[in-house]
Amino acid sequence: MAKVLLINGSPHAKGCTWAALDEMIRVFNEEGIETELIHIGNKAVRGCIACGGCQRAGKCVFDDDPVNEAASKFEEADGLVIGSPVYYASPNGTLISFMDRLMYSTSFPKHMKVGAAVVSARRGGNTASFDVMNKYFSISGMAIATSTYWNMVHGFTAEDAKKDAEGLQTMRNLARNMSFMIKAISDAKEKYGMPEAESGAFTSFHEGK
Repeated sequence: MAKVLLINGSPHAKGCTWAALDEMIRVFNEEGIETELIHIGNKAVRGCIACGGCQRAGKCVFDDDPVNEAASKFEEADGLVIGSPVYYASPNGTLISFMDRLMYSTSFPKHMKVGAAVVSARRGGNTASFDVMNKYFSISGMAIATSTYWNMVHGFTAEDAKKDAEGLQTMRNLARNMSFMIKAISDAKEKYGMPEAESGAFTSFHEGK
């Protein structure tokens, strides 16, 4: 069975971000997609220090927070949804630290896994945060799922977000599109194989040119 891992980057386990993700989970279940939700927004997640230890150890050298636990679940998943509230027109700092380390420290192929970013805000800053979050997928060769509007809900509380009819509609359509992409990629993989992903070129312009 296909599986989607969802990351709740809000400090509030049952806040606006959760309301959006929960709406998606209902649709994933209807579509026969297994789900797992991890709440990391209330954890003390340190930022990446670029030590390079993960390249030798095969995992992040800091093992006292949820990054390595989530890494094994991400490896098994067909899709990843990351959700965050907006802080000063940017994702929550905890989520940024988590994603920096998760994506950098994991060496397993992410190519053609399906990713989706979900943002919640009382009022503004959604699209700027949405842009930041999508870059984790685009740099990793992942397929990015979209909806019928930007993937966002508005509200100050979960109860507010649940009244955002258009926002919840966007979440449902996002989950349906993501489910379709996961199934289609699985079928195409069996029929055609995975697309080639070249590697090795690393341009640093050491001579300043």
